[in-house]
This record gives sequence, C-alpha cells and structure tokens, in this order.
Amino acid sequence: MTFKIISKCPVCNSKLIATKLKCKKCETVIENEFELSRFSNLTTEQLNFIEVFIKCRGNIKDVEKELGVSYPTVRSKLDDVISALGYIPTKTKDENNTLDILTKLENGEITADDAINLLKNK
Repeated sequence: MTFKIISKCPVCNSKLIATKLKCKKCETVIENEFELSRFSNLTTEQLNFIEVFIKCRGNIKDVEKELGVSYPTVRSKLDDVISALGYIPTKTKDENNTLDILTKLENGEITADDAINLLKNK
C-alpha cells in the first residue's frame, strides 16, 4: 500500500526530508537526505487547481468555466499557489484595478454596465 507523501511534520509543522528511496521491482534501497519538491508543499486543493490550470493551458476564462468560479477567485487561487511555492505574487497597477472592478461587480457594489465602462476607460 502506498501513501501520499507529506511535507510537514505532523508534530511540530517543520519541513520534512525524505531519507529512504526503494525500487519496487528490484528492491534496491538508497538512503540519504533527499529534498522534496516545492510542489509537495501544496495542499490537495492547490494541486487540483494547478492541474486544471495546466489542462486549460493557463487560460483563466477556461479555468473559471472548469471550476465554476469567478475571475477574482481564480486569480486568488493562483496567487495562493504562487505564495505556497515560495514566490511573491506580483500585480501590476492595471491588474489591481481590473481585479478591484471585478470584485466590486461580484459583490454587487457596481452593475455590469458600470464594470464594462470602467474596464473600457482604464
């Protein structure tokens, strides 16, 4: 029986390392300290998001449709993954403005017509 690898200690939440690898066919065993991939730090939800993101070739509109979520939600999930991988998500001024407009639309603070006008005039 195999289990999914965990990357954090269940006792103290520190980073884990792999110390043993074994071939299932010939049973060769290699012992040393092996670093885990950055992707092993991602949650199951984040890994599923990345899988959909790659499947959709990074097209956010397609990711929205596949997951049934809004543009701001996709951007937020992507930023969460970027952070979990150890990077700092960067946003241009234009991206921040677009995201603000879409968030206001999603929250009912502005109408669809208002959002269209704001996006056209930025």
